[in-house]
Amino acid sequence: MEQRTNIVFIFILSLIYTHEATMLNLTLPGQHPYPEHVVLELQSKVNVSMSRRQMLSYTTKDRSNCLTGNPIDDCWRCDSNWQLNRQKLAECGIGFGQYAAGGKGGRYYVVTDSSDDDVVTPKPGTLRFAVIQEEPLWIVFAANMGIKLSQELIFNSHKTVDGRGVHVEITGGGCITLQYISNVIIHNIHIHGCHESGNTNIRSSPTHYGRRTKSDGDGISIFGSRDIWIDHCSLANCKDGLIDAVMGSTGITISNCYFSHHNEVMLLGHDDDYLPDTGMQVTIAFNHFGPKLIQRMPRCRRGFIHVVNNDFTRWEMYAIGGSGNPTINSQGNRYTAPTDHNAKEVTKRVDTGEDKWSNWNWRSEGDIMVNGAYFVASGEGVQVKYEKAYSVEPKSATLIEQLTMNAGVLGSRHNQAKWSAGDDGDSGTTDLVTVSGGGDDDYDYSGSSGFSPTSVVSFLSVLLSALLLHFSGANFEQMS
Repeated sequence: MEQRTNIVFIFILSLIYTHEATMLNLTLPGQHPYPEHVVLELQSKVNVSMSRRQMLSYTTKDRSNCLTGNPIDDCWRCDSNWQLNRQKLAECGIGFGQYAAGGKGGRYYVVTDSSDDDVVTPKPGTLRFAVIQEEPLWIVFAANMGIKLSQELIFNSHKTVDGRGVHVEITGGGCITLQYISNVIIHNIHIHGCHESGNTNIRSSPTHYGRRTKSDGDGISIFGSRDIWIDHCSLANCKDGLIDAVMGSTGITISNCYFSHHNEVMLLGHDDDYLPDTGMQVTIAFNHFGPKLIQRMPRCRRGFIHVVNNDFTRWEMYAIGGSGNPTINSQGNRYTAPTDHNAKEVTKRVDTGEDKWSNWNWRSEGDIMVNGAYFVASGEGVQVKYEKAYSVEPKSATLIEQLTMNAGVLGSRHNQAKWSAGDDGDSGTTDLVTVSGGGDDDYDYSGSSGFSPTSVVSFLSVLLSALLLHFSGANFEQMS
C-alpha cells in the first residue's frame, strides 16, 4: 500500500512540474530530466521514516530503537539478519545516486590480503584485484585491515566495496579513482592520508593497463562517471580534495559521511566553461562536516546540487561556494559558524561579481543558522519557484542530530578518529592515531589488522550469505 501511495505521489509531482521544467543539458547518461522531483522524493522518504519512527515509539519500543528517521539506515539496519542479505543495501539509496546498483546480483569477493605491491599484476585476494574485474562483484573483507596503496586504485563498473562488520582503512598513493565507469557503491570505509602518485603503469581491467600521469591526491576522484553512491565513509586529510566529481559526472549521492581535518573538502564540476557539467546532479545528505575543515563543502561549478539535512560545524572560510552559475538547493541543514566574525557567511561566490551571481539560483529553505551564520540566497523568482518543491516544514535542530547521528564509519560515531598532520594541515602524510568503537551494538572495531572475533563472525555471515545465494542460482567466489 505504501509503495502504491509513493508511485501516485511521484506521478502527481510529474504532472505538476512537467510544464515548469527548465531547459537542461540532457546529454549526460543517467541524468534525471526533472531534478526537482528527486528533491521531493527524498523529502518524502525522510517524512515517511520519521513518521514511522514516531508511530512505533508508541507501540513497539524495541523496534523503534532501531529506527532513526534516516531512510538509508532504516532500510537495512532494522533487519537483525542484514549480514545474510548484504546486497539489500543497493536498494536503500536516495537522491540522484539512488540507481547505483554497485555489484548487486554479482558474486561475493572476499579481500584476504591487504597488500598492494604490484599495480600491473595485482594478486588475487587483494582489493586491487577485485575492483578491476569486468563482472559485478560485492566486495567484503575477511578481517580488519589497513590498505596502503602504492598507486591509484582504479575501479571498473558494477562494484560494491562493503566494509560493514570490520574496520578498513585506505591510505596512500592516489587513493580511489572512478573514471568513465558507472554503478559503484562505497560503504563504511575510512579514507585518509591520500597523496599524489602516478607516472607509472597501472592496470584498470583484466585486459588493459596503461601509463597514468600524476594524480591529484584525492580521497575519491569521480571523473566522467555516473550512478555513484558513497555512504557511511569517514574521510580526512588528503593532498587535494576528499571527494571530487568532474568532467560530466552525474547521478551521485554522498550520504552519511564524516568529513574532518582538511582544506578543500569537495569539488563538484571541472571548470566554469565545461558545458557538460551543466548536467551534473549531486545529492549531499545526512553528512557531518566536522572539525578543522576550511572550505568547499562543496564548491560547485554548474550542475544541480541538493544539500539536505547535513550538519556543518565551524568552517574556517566558508561552507558552500560556487561559480559558473550552479543551482544550489540547501534544505534543512544546520550551519554553525566559526567565532571569526569575517567567516560567518555560509556561501561564497568565487571570483564573480554580484551583477552576475544575483541571477544564480541559490536557495536556502528550513536551514538552521547557529552562532551568527547566514546564507545569501539569489535568483529572481526563487521564492516562488522553490516553495512548491518542498513538502516539509523547516527542520529542527533535534531532527538534524537524529538524521546525522551515525555519520561516518559505523561503530565510531561517539569517538571519531583523531588525526595528526603537518603544520599546514594538508600535508598528505596523516597518520591515524586512534579509532575507537562503541556506541553501536552491530559493530566492535578493535583496530587490529588481524582476525578478531567480530571479523570471524562477519566472514562466516558472508559465507552463509553466499551459500544461500548459491542455492538460489547465484555464485560465490573467494579469491585468495
